[in-house]
Amino acid sequence: MHNAIDTLRQEHDTIALALKILSRMDERITAEQITDIQDLSTVTDFLKAFGDTCHHGKEERVLFPAMQAEDPAQTQAPIQRMLDEHAQGRQHLANMQAALHPELKLVEFHEAARAYTTLLLAHIDKENTILFPMADRLLTVKQQTELAQAFDVYEDKVMGPGQHDAMHAELKKLRAKYPN
Repeated sequence: MHNAIDTLRQEHDTIALALKILSRMDERITAEQITDIQDLSTVTDFLKAFGDTCHHGKEERVLFPAMQAEDPAQTQAPIQRMLDEHAQGRQHLANMQAALHPELKLVEFHEAARAYTTLLLAHIDKENTILFPMADRLLTVKQQTELAQAFDVYEDKVMGPGQHDAMHAELKKLRAKYPN
């Protein structure tokens, strides 16, 4: 039996790691050190697939509706703020991807990567310190277990079986290539 909020917190740790790797890559580019453009594409694709499609998808399609069903008045404003930030993050990701193709536009990529990293780290902090404790208060252990199961179904349906592990393997390779 696993807890839905614990799952999301663990995913936050993975996203934060990807953001650290992105920052290291961005620092290398800014310092005019060679960085593999394919690696930039890989980490950007990871953030889009894992961070946005998978993680934010679970929040938007499973967690937020469950929280709103329990207490619409208390949850409406914080959830709307999170949704707004998800949309801002998607725009930053789109800007990063556009700056990579057909050739690297260094300034545009750097600006989008910095904006995305700043936004997402603050966003993760808000969810971890405000939204998730609220969910823990509103949702029973049984509801959290059911949500965790719904997360698994969502992930298999949207990402495909085995994709979670494949994405983590890619991130592990990037972590080794761009250490602290």
